[in-house]
Amino acid sequence: MAKQRVVVVGGGLAGLAATMKLAELGIAVDCMSLTPVKRSHSVCAQGGINSVNELTRQQGDTEWLHLDDTVYGGDFLQHQPPVKEMAYAAPGIIDLMDRLGVPFNRTPEGFRDQRRFGGTLFKRTSFAGATTGQQLLYALDEQARRWHNAGAVEMYEGWDFLSPVIDEEGRCRGVVAQNLVTMEIRSFPADAVILATGGCGLIYGRSTMSMACTGSAVSRAAQVGAKYANAEFIQVHPTAIPGADKLRLMSESARGEGGRVWVPRKPHDPRDPKQIPESERYYFLEERYPKYGNLVPRDIATREIFDVCVNDGLSVDADRQCVYLDLTHISREELDRKLGGILHIYEKFQGVDPREYPMKIFPAVHYSMGGLWADYERAADGGLTLGSPRNHQTHIPGLFAIGECDYQYHGANRLGANSLLSCIFTGLIVAPGIENMFKSLKESAGDEKFASLLRGQRAVKQLEHDNLLKREGGRENPYVIHQELGDVMTKAATVVRRNDQLTAAIEKVNELAERVENCSLSDTGNWTNQNVVFTKALRDMFPVAKAILKGALARDECRGAHYKPAFDMPGIDATDPAEKRRQAEAWCDSFDEKNRKWLKTTIASIDKSGEPTLSYEDVDTSLIPPRPRLYGLVGAEVIEQVWKERQAEKTPQSDGPNGAATKAAVGAGVG
Repeated sequence: MAKQRVVVVGGGLAGLAATMKLAELGIAVDCMSLTPVKRSHSVCAQGGINSVNELTRQQGDTEWLHLDDTVYGGDFLQHQPPVKEMAYAAPGIIDLMDRLGVPFNRTPEGFRDQRRFGGTLFKRTSFAGATTGQQLLYALDEQARRWHNAGAVEMYEGWDFLSPVIDEEGRCRGVVAQNLVTMEIRSFPADAVILATGGCGLIYGRSTMSMACTGSAVSRAAQVGAKYANAEFIQVHPTAIPGADKLRLMSESARGEGGRVWVPRKPHDPRDPKQIPESERYYFLEERYPKYGNLVPRDIATREIFDVCVNDGLSVDADRQCVYLDLTHISREELDRKLGGILHIYEKFQGVDPREYPMKIFPAVHYSMGGLWADYERAADGGLTLGSPRNHQTHIPGLFAIGECDYQYHGANRLGANSLLSCIFTGLIVAPGIENMFKSLKESAGDEKFASLLRGQRAVKQLEHDNLLKREGGRENPYVIHQELGDVMTKAATVVRRNDQLTAAIEKVNELAERVENCSLSDTGNWTNQNVVFTKALRDMFPVAKAILKGALARDECRGAHYKPAFDMPGIDATDPAEKRRQAEAWCDSFDEKNRKWLKTTIASIDKSGEPTLSYEDVDTSLIPPRPRLYGLVGAEVIEQVWKERQAEKTPQSDGPNGAATKAAVGAGVG
């Protein structure tokens, strides 16, 4: 039998963590990346990475509360065993990255500095200035290069994943990929393939994501048998710099370090913001959410900014929607030490010093909570069975999904600074499962019996490529179609969603999907042909775009980032105590009914024509019972009281460690 190999597709944090761990286990790895590894989109992550730490433990924090904050912030839509395992592994991951040389910020005493992020009341976030993703990525890249020099890892930078290779039994036996310089198409045999290809932001045209984040890799896997889960849950980050070319992230760390979001109470006030007195400023997040202030979860902050600008008409500028993000009350020295990276970005692209003048920001598409469906094996303690080949395996045996391109960890809304954690965590835990899977394999994809399969799949992709180059008579411009797709998706499936708009968007996307098949190429060459690579990616955006829209249309509720005003559950407006109680009872009845119907994972099965069909899967909430998400809701105290009484009448589902689950579920405060 030929030596067993793994192909890791993606050179970001998840892919490099998996590469490092596999190499440590003695498994040969081919690491493939669309871009140079150091330009992977993980490099753009700014704010930090979460874990319980010694500082927060002194304040009563535990890994169980990290789990609770994560599932509460995600509106309970994630399976809880993987999240529990991640929360408990987090302190060790931070220590590992520290030992690998990540220059985390330090206190004067030499301890790792911590900042607070949204959706929690603890300072759990370790950070390296405002370039945490870059520092983590560079540290893991060094480890991958070390194993490359030792002969355990082959690096393929500048290769575009075209398709998994599936044998007649439905098992993944490798991949077909294309070199972006020579345009060579070749097959890579593999006994396991790990997709770590990030999000799909380019479907929306402009976003905070890299131009490489097309979602095409997961789409190509989904079109041959992998399932796509929770596509409709797209995170819109509350604070980004609007731009004509793309939207540039202004990290949540700016608010974590004390930044305040406000607008003048006078619409489009032309005065210098520093000349507007405090009494004429509307700090709307602080007023509406006194417990969490500017650090409410992202979906809530985004909707409030959108509401203040669009519905209240209080945008700072008359010709574009934006609010102020103000750091001017913080010393320059502290800002440069903790936030220098993002301040430089704002200064470079806006020409304004954010240390002296408030930044102008507005929400932007930022992250995909959905992704390829991936399995897990639950352990007796409620976490994961480490080393199980089921962990992160898709519906295609031998094909795994990790990082942002899987759906497991963030539910309906991701908490800030959990993304870097989930990327590294999934990369580390997938490797032992693959090692154990290899022990049961009796043949290798490198064996001669699979050579014809690999050659045949390569030939299919070569023919598709050649036909696209030779296409004549096409009148459609792929870049125009992409712009139209982005406009449709941004209008229908971002902050506020309405069924009539979603229905119209599906019709328009279907039309664009037909038109994309008539694209003509301006470049038909066989050397660094970006035109053909982009057109292929564009064609594969449509199955995911359809899954997003169909999932959003079908889900008639509000949950996390998915907000439909027609199905909102407003607070209590009664003043009479008896009527308050009656309304709270009715609210809790509606909440229970909503969960009965919609506390389910959306599963999109995509056929070879790119058309998704939806089904649903129950969510494992056995560790922490779902409870109302009451951040700032009017009448939340009465609703919480009624809910607690109802829970007290039920048998607790889990006592957690020392009763922590019951305390978290029943005793949670109102935000």
